[in-house]
Amino acid sequence: MFDKLETLDDLFEMQLKDLYSAENQLLKALPLMAEKAKDGRLRAGFSKHLHETETQVKRLERIGKALNLDLEGHTCKAMAGLIAEGQETMSERATEEVMDAALIAAAQRIEHYEISGYGTAAHFAGRLGHEQAAELLRQTLDEEQLTDTKLNDLAKNYLNRKAE
Repeated sequence: MFDKLETLDDLFEMQLKDLYSAENQLLKALPLMAEKAKDGRLRAGFSKHLHETETQVKRLERIGKALNLDLEGHTCKAMAGLIAEGQETMSERATEEVMDAALIAAAQRIEHYEISGYGTAAHFAGRLGHEQAAELLRQTLDEEQLTDTKLNDLAKNYLNRKAE
């Protein structure tokens, strides 16, 4: 992607491209996760996050346009790996309850990756004086953190008990 990362601007651009790729990969994975989920709340949560992810992609495109950056052409290998692990888990034979718990575990790994990426990108944007981009990235960060909290609550307070 880059011959060299020489400046924080270069690194920020790389982070944005990585997030853009990650979110686009997730757009393809979330419907499969929703389909595999048996618990109605989990299925609804995945569907809701699919719509949030669509909005998050649009935010990244808005940032790219404002900064005159082409976000296409990069593949986030970390997200590809997280999704591949999730797909492997979904192919396992498991009870419905255990599968739902496994889906939450896979989804939380993805959320934690996104939280890290958006937190870093928002910091870089602020540091570089891209205040509008920083605000948009923080908005997505807040959504990712809320999704993680909801998944955690659903797992701890309900689904993991059913899977025991």
